[in-house]
Amino acid sequence: MPLLQLVYASRPFGFDAAVLIDILFKARANNAAAEVTGCLICRDDLYLQLLEGPADEVEAIYAKIKADDRHVEVTELVKQPADKRMFGAWAMRDDPVQSWMWTRDQVNQGAVNTASPSDVLRIFELLVERAPHSG
Repeated sequence: MPLLQLVYASRPFGFDAAVLIDILFKARANNAAAEVTGCLICRDDLYLQLLEGPADEVEAIYAKIKADDRHVEVTELVKQPADKRMFGAWAMRDDPVQSWMWTRDQVNQGAVNTASPSDVLRIFELLVERAPHSG
């Protein structure tokens, strides 16, 4: 079955540790049931998430995210078929709030919207290269 990779960015609304734990707990359960894997990079100023799996399941999860009031300014950055999963070992890997990618100033200046799809995917490739393999 062909896989779909979808990456979106959004701004958190009401971000705190409890909200993040709730999002990750629900995402891991829902994604595992839907055979969707991925990664969520989360900070108080940015969510950047890669979802991968069967196209209809990824689209359904993304539709729920767009309707979730904990996200504002949801923007699709990458949507493409994929031959293999980047995060096959993770129902939903998360990157700590102290993410090493764009700075707050860069995000405020529009780095998310001006990044190319390959630049966005490279962020996730670096996480795969640097992370221990766990669920």
